[in-house]
Amino acid sequence: MTEPTTLPPPLAEVRPDWVDNNGHMNMGFYMVVFDIATDQLWPELGLGAPFRARGLGTFAAEAWVNYVREVHVGMPLACTSEVLGYDGKRLLAVHRMYHAGEGWLAAENEVLYLCIDLGRRRVTTWPEDVLARFAVCSTGRPARRLALARRG
Repeated sequence: MTEPTTLPPPLAEVRPDWVDNNGHMNMGFYMVVFDIATDQLWPELGLGAPFRARGLGTFAAEAWVNYVREVHVGMPLACTSEVLGYDGKRLLAVHRMYHAGEGWLAAENEVLYLCIDLGRRRVTTWPEDVLARFAVCSTGRPARRLALARRG
């Protein structure tokens, strides 16, 4: 994987209360930043608030994080997001976190999301218009750790 030539604007800065006893950002706060990145990806895919207005939502079913390099208090963080694949009920995406000023990769997060009927709290199928957006946005690149369907 090559690092992007340009990064989006910073979406977070490492806060003092995010740092653990080892002096770097606690692993739980990586997920907070990746969740913010998810919220920024959703409008492009027709998800988020308009999706909830339809009685639908997304739940993360599985996540994998690769911690590449430490981040410390005050460091600005930017994330890129990529749709790797999808099917009738699932979406597989990857977020990559970078030092927003220096451009190096800090961590990556693959996530398998499910389409949820919020009234029934059950998995359901994506609407056709959302699937059409996935088709436009999906790179089809392979995931490093997760898969759309459970293996073996």
